[in-house]
Amino acid sequence: MKSFYDYNRNNPEERRERNLLYPEMAKFHIALREELGEEEYQQFYRAEKEANRRVAPALLNQTNSRWATV
Repeated sequence: MKSFYDYNRNNPEERRERNLLYPEMAKFHIALREELGEEEYQQFYRAEKEANRRVAPALLNQTNSRWATV
């Protein structure tokens, strides 16, 4: 399944699908974009996309079905 950040924001069909699958994230990004300047929002979006790209594979490749305890 695609993450919120995997969709092409420039493609109206993909953007519509993303907004249907992730309505809360879409609302958050709309509000954030209104609050931040365009450059600041783009920096935030790129950083979140990169962080998601790094974390998602690690979560998918877990072989232990139990939480680690200390």
